Amino acid sequence: METTTDTNTIDTYLAAWNETDAARRAALIERAWSPDGGYADPMLEAGSHDGISEMTAGVQATYPGHRFRRTSQIDGHHDLVRFGWELVAPDGSITVAGIDVGVLADDGRLRQIAGFFGELTPLD
Repeated sequence: METTTDTNTIDTYLAAWNETDAARRAALIERAWSPDGGYADPMLEAGSHDGISEMTAGVQATYPGHRFRRTSQIDGHHDLVRFGWELVAPDGSITVAGIDVGVLADDGRLRQIAGFFGELTPLD
């Protein structure tokens, strides 16, 4: 069930992925992530606010002009959240889409995110 805190945290998290100014991105990361937060997906991994910011800057350099956007409500229970997202190219095409599953710290900020790309493979 989506809460205002979850929505604010996740939307701030995605805003940090889109922020190209390092100082503004750092402020967004501090608002969204606990100090010991960590991120992992099939291609990237980062821990600490500085590490997450550097990882984000690297994705922005690889995909200039692209923007992340949330594509679903936030599903949550206990200290867990999950939501859909996509990376949109400047021409509006979708470069990649997936889901993130997160663990929230006691203060409502992210402690961990695991990112997954694409659709799940169906059983044969």
